[in-house]
Amino acid sequence: MAKGYWIANVTVTDEERYPEYLQAGAPVYEKYGAKFVVRGGRCEGMEGTTHSRNVVVEFKDYETALAAYNSPEYQVAKALRNRYAEANFLIVEGFE
Repeated sequence: MAKGYWIANVTVTDEERYPEYLQAGAPVYEKYGAKFVVRGGRCEGMEGTTHSRNVVVEFKDYETALAAYNSPEYQVAKALRNRYAEANFLIVEGFE
């Protein structure tokens, strides 16, 4: 079964308060068995619009990735992220 991934490109607009989002999201990652593949780190934009922070989160399958995103717990975290950052967010199915 193909894994599911969250892919987020983020520009933090409030560095001081952004950790509130990270803290709110932590229980969701644990509950849905998320594994961070990329979490920040160096990047160089080669084409298109680039954000300063990039994140790839792996889930056991696409359905779990969707369920985690749509969970009430993540929707609370997402509201915080939207206050403290600008982001592009995709959920994609991996390749087997």
